[in-house]
Amino acid sequence: MSSKHTKFYLDKQNAKWKGVCAGIADYTGIDALWIRVGLVTLTVTSGPWTFIPYIAAAWLADKKPIHLYMGNDDKKFWQGVRQSPARTTRDIRGRFREIDSRLADVELYYTSNNKQLADEIESLK
Repeated sequence: MSSKHTKFYLDKQNAKWKGVCAGIADYTGIDALWIRVGLVTLTVTSGPWTFIPYIAAAWLADKKPIHLYMGNDDKKFWQGVRQSPARTTRDIRGRFREIDSRLADVELYYTSNNKQLADEIESLK
């Protein structure tokens, strides 16, 4: 598993202030608006103590590389990996089994004793 895709980054491109909430949103796949609303609600209800981890994250975390994801599908894939690596691995194994089965069917069709296909190939020579 690539550690650069599973690491938490500050998302300065979608940031409102320091990029922590946008980074959490990118990491989890939850909309940044809900992360921001949750942070404000938590700060109002529990006091300014929630602001200290926010500042620590802004200070310690790295800035997200510009071309971290190749596209939206790549982004969703890596968010799924971060949420449940075992489920992602199981899904990929299932896809490979399906591809292998389809390839075996194609191979069986073309390597079987098919007289009509053999005649067509000979007529093309």
